[in-house]
Amino acid sequence: MITPPTPPLRWILGVELARARAESKLSMTKAAALVGVTKAKIANIELGRQTPSAEDIRRLLTVYGAEQRSILRLTALAKRTEEANWWTTRSNAVPRWFTIFAGLERLADREFVYEPHLVPGLLQTPEYAAAVTAESLMVRADRHEDVVKFREARGKRLTDPDGPLTLHCITTKWALEMAIGTPDMRRAQLEHLVKMASLPTVTIQILRPEDGTHAVHATGAFVILEIDSVSKLAYVEMLDDAVYLTDRARVATYQAGANDLQRVALSPARSLDLVHRMIADL
Repeated sequence: MITPPTPPLRWILGVELARARAESKLSMTKAAALVGVTKAKIANIELGRQTPSAEDIRRLLTVYGAEQRSILRLTALAKRTEEANWWTTRSNAVPRWFTIFAGLERLADREFVYEPHLVPGLLQTPEYAAAVTAESLMVRADRHEDVVKFREARGKRLTDPDGPLTLHCITTKWALEMAIGTPDMRRAQLEHLVKMASLPTVTIQILRPEDGTHAVHATGAFVILEIDSVSKLAYVEMLDDAVYLTDRARVATYQAGANDLQRVALSPARSLDLVHRMIADL
């Protein structure tokens, strides 16, 4: 679906509850009768129009026959409102369709990124991000600094002592060679990649032309987010909006693509060796 018109946490809770009901093969009418609520309430929750309480989640999932661990995970997720809304103080920096992603990303435990054209955003230095933003047709000149700060704030998840994001990025040699900014800026960006790759929760792989084709050669960048083992979704960005995929079969297709990219790309160790050689050549 195109960017959901609702706060990220409320939306993902609705998606998960709708999925659980569908898997139980209960209609909204039947589910409402069994739980003792109105059909309208279930519809509003599933569409992200109403935030379910922990008790709502527990009662609905119990009726749907969910395992106890699934109930505990989703009720715990429902308490993370502040994390999901971290971006609200910076909401004027980026378009609304991206703030939804930023909220979901803050909730995620794991993220896979395929970015063939640029250094992935979470791994960009402020200087590199500023140079990229300056060329964007979608960012007003007076918002450039805000966008860069927003990207820096996202990147802090990678070193969060309370629970860093596990990140697996695949980019291309072509992206790393692109003439963005000065040679010194590009060298600093490559050195930053080396530093980030030293983190136990960050994996970087690089695709080269000589590595051959792969399963997603006909598509562009995409992201897969995993949230507390509760939900997995794919995110595909367009020029002026984004698509969020939650259907299990469609997400599985993107996961298969991600797996093939990992197979074709250089190993993390060989990718790091390549970055070191690129630094030496600058």
